[in-house]
Amino acid sequence: MRKIILAILGVLAIACAVYFGNLLVEKNNKPKPTFKKQIKTVFVNSVENKEIPIILSASGNLIAKNKIDIFSEVQGVLKPSKKPFKAGTKYYRGETLLSINSDEFYASLQSQKSNLYNLITSIMPDIRLDYPNEFKKWETYLKSFNINKTTPKLPDFNTDKEKYFISGRGILTAYYNVKNLEVRNSKHQIRAPFSGILTEALVSPGTLVRVGQKLGEFIDPSIYEMEVSINAEFADLLKVGNSVALTNLEKTKEYTGKVVRINGRVDQISQTIKAFIDVKHPDLKEGMFLEANLVAKSEKDAIEISRKLLIDNSAVYTVKNDSILSLVPVKPVYFASETVVIKGLKNNDKILTQPLPGSFDGMIVKINKK
Repeated sequence: MRKIILAILGVLAIACAVYFGNLLVEKNNKPKPTFKKQIKTVFVNSVENKEIPIILSASGNLIAKNKIDIFSEVQGVLKPSKKPFKAGTKYYRGETLLSINSDEFYASLQSQKSNLYNLITSIMPDIRLDYPNEFKKWETYLKSFNINKTTPKLPDFNTDKEKYFISGRGILTAYYNVKNLEVRNSKHQIRAPFSGILTEALVSPGTLVRVGQKLGEFIDPSIYEMEVSINAEFADLLKVGNSVALTNLEKTKEYTGKVVRINGRVDQISQTIKAFIDVKHPDLKEGMFLEANLVAKSEKDAIEISRKLLIDNSAVYTVKNDSILSLVPVKPVYFASETVVIKGLKNNDKILTQPLPGSFDGMIVKINKK
């Protein structure tokens, strides 16, 4: 019985070994799974080479082109005027901005005028005797002399003797003293050199004004100037007279300016060159911050693309035969903040419009037909 049982167990063990062996063989002979190859979809545009304007972007603050700081050259008490000397007050050209009390100075001026008149009157008898030919013109001068008006110019000297005689009596000295006082007296009234608006007022009526004291600031609001800094490498592209598109920070309003001056020196620290732009518009105010786009020049046979599409600043991806990605070398002409102008592509070449992660030269792709 023992031998029979062992024989049966041996047969069963062999049968199990054969069975499991066949299972393993069948498992190894199963076909390997196949994976579907994934082809990425790309978006493309057809290249259309054309003339691309090179636009330099910059920004700056507006400053009134006609702007003066008002200072006093004389001393006195500020008098009230028809218009209040306050910020925001408008004045027309020639209108009085400020009037400083000049009663004391005016009395001194009248005294000097009277002295000049008396000097000329005192020499009239001598002129009649020694220079009878010149008497008539001096007599006419005295008759035209009005102490309450601007002193008229002295008659011209016909001879050196006449000149020496007049000068020796101190008339020339007295005359120029009077003219000097008249000029000083006129400075007690400060008039608007142009039509504009007062932007700063530092004194009020009744204030004692001293010589050299700043009184305020006056601007012409009809025209403004903006100073912008441009990279020195584009200095040769800037031209006086170029049109400039200006926008506010919100991009809601647009203005048009013109380059009127270009500095001839490059800033050593920032390596920039300054350009000055004139702009006119009723909505503009001094101190406003604007962004400027200067049209420097144009590049022919070029296109403008996103900087994200440029590979190593020297190549872009195109699609050949509607399925193969190709890396094509190009020549960058101008880099803007978000775009770049390039040359080197042919018309109708299909260039990617969006970056493709993991892309490489020769990659199989599918063009989105939508």
